[in-house]
Amino acid sequence: MTSTYSSRPQGSRLADLLAAHAQLLSIAGFFLIMVVIFSIASPVFLSTGNILNLVRQTAPILIVALAMTFVITTGGIDLSVGSVVALINASCAIILQMGLPWPLAVIGLLMLGAAIGAMQGWFIAYQGIQAFIVTLAGLSALRGIALLMTEGFSIPISTDLGFVNIGRGWFLGVPAPAWIAFIVVAAGFITFWGTRFGRYVTAIGANQEAARRSGISTKRIVLWVYVLTGVAAALAGIIIAARLGSGSSNAAVGFELEVIAAVVLGGTSLMGGRGSIAGTVLGALTIGVIGNGLILSHVSPFFTQIVTGSIILLAVWLNARVFSRLASGSRRKN
Repeated sequence: MTSTYSSRPQGSRLADLLAAHAQLLSIAGFFLIMVVIFSIASPVFLSTGNILNLVRQTAPILIVALAMTFVITTGGIDLSVGSVVALINASCAIILQMGLPWPLAVIGLLMLGAAIGAMQGWFIAYQGIQAFIVTLAGLSALRGIALLMTEGFSIPISTDLGFVNIGRGWFLGVPAPAWIAFIVVAAGFITFWGTRFGRYVTAIGANQEAARRSGISTKRIVLWVYVLTGVAAALAGIIIAARLGSGSSNAAVGFELEVIAAVVLGGTSLMGGRGSIAGTVLGALTIGVIGNGLILSHVSPFFTQIVTGSIILLAVWLNARVFSRLASGSRRKN
């Protein structure tokens, strides 16, 4: 008697594909639903000018959310990104007022962001302190330093400097921040899916001890993911300063929550071991669409945060419960 071996005893390829990408498909569907709703609510929502404005405003969140995807995939979290943005934002204006050439200022501020990320990563990876505690302390201390530097005032940046083109410039009809975000997204895809570093990030999040025993330098990888968020937050702070033409310690209040929401909306697990760059892109765009659409729909600013939070909670619930169960049910039936 002969038997035929089959590696697929249950389920069809379509069901497996649906199950594997249920969360990504659900956030894509939710994004399209939001676009349709706000398109009906406001006739200018789908205008070219508004779409370009939406992409420009979303670019800082998208850039930091991509770096945060690496952190959360390792099982960590970085609550300090909003304060890093504020510190870099304020430092940028102060340094430029001192007369330092803006290209040098940009390089120096990116290095400052990397140094902040490395310091926090060292405490987390090599000293064993919880990421939540370290970055919560960073959230408070870095914002305090920014307040001390500016004394709470907004510091203007001269519009004659080429620096402002980072936030206000256009290239081939697309805002400069959108091009920067596009480059970061491409780099994120390649790093996450096409490099050994990206595979190590996922392995550490799935089982850090097993990854360490297999020869992966887990502490070094963990330190580097926080360097990534530091550099990304610095870049976001520079873009915001260039776009607004000023630096302020009050910039990016609540920014870290929007970034984390974008990552979680995209299907990256807060427990680590699973991340999605494409999902994060859709999550960041969804948050941008909701904020932009509510403003165009003339929703009171007092209700905007309530509505945004409720919509995000609904999306995460649908993502985690309904769509995943539907996909699992489809697989079992086959």
